Amino acid sequence: MKGLGASSAGATSGRRGRRPRTGRERRWTRKNTILFIVGVVIALLTIFPLAYMLLSSFKTPADVYGTSVLPKTWTFKNFVYVFTEVPFARYMLNSFLISAIITVVALFFHSMAAYALARLRFKGRETIFLIIFSTLLVSLPVVLIPEFEIVRLLGLLDSYGGLIVPSIFSAFGIFLLRQFYQGLPDELEEAALVDGASYWRIYWSIVLPLSRPIMAALAVFFFLANWNSFVWPLTITSNPNLRVVQVGISTFHQQYASSESYIIAASTVAAIPTLLLFFFFQKQITESIKTSGFK
Repeated sequence: MKGLGASSAGATSGRRGRRPRTGRERRWTRKNTILFIVGVVIALLTIFPLAYMLLSSFKTPADVYGTSVLPKTWTFKNFVYVFTEVPFARYMLNSFLISAIITVVALFFHSMAAYALARLRFKGRETIFLIIFSTLLVSLPVVLIPEFEIVRLLGLLDSYGGLIVPSIFSAFGIFLLRQFYQGLPDELEEAALVDGASYWRIYWSIVLPLSRPIMAALAVFFFLANWNSFVWPLTITSNPNLRVVQVGISTFHQQYASSESYIIAASTVAAIPTLLLFFFFQKQITESIKTSGFK
């Protein structure tokens, strides 16, 4: 009885010891619930087009224009057509090679430029950065014709060089890397200089290894931007062997009299690399945004 009374007293004191939730805490709970519901709705609205495209890629040509979301008859003929009747594998290979080369070369030169603009002291450094940064305000239609004329004069029309070289420069990449390098501790560079290391050795042995998270994020950005490129490849190429994925999909109607089911299947295949990159590198993308001054 004594033990029972003690346990009852303890339970009573425990219930008395619990602080009732205040009105502010209840308001925060309601607010979080509302935010959660809004987030779920936005997520569903974002996922639905992708899911609808995936499901439509398995529909027959007659079912594509129907109102049903799920295919009435599941078929893989759309994907078979894309890879047998159309040189879609060649289009994907072109896009992969161009995007990969641009990504590697751009990261190398952009990291060097950003390191110089962030860590080295020389006359006109801020002016050069402002000029580079100002190019972010210039849209592609403004420079499309001048770039086309330069590429034509250099004899790079209908070539991989014409597709790769003009796309290497990116003011956004230099800006993002410069923001990252400005946040590095000065003590690392000072200690390396005291030990007799040159600026190139500091950049190669210290700065680059520390830049892996931001470089991974930029690699995703560069690769996806060039994978989805359409206007520039369409402008300077007429050779079917140089077509990239997006240009190849746009020519389905005219050249192959394809139905919408074939185009949807090709778009689904083209979207797979972008989804995989975001899935595997989402942590690096988030970290790069946090460490680069964006809140």
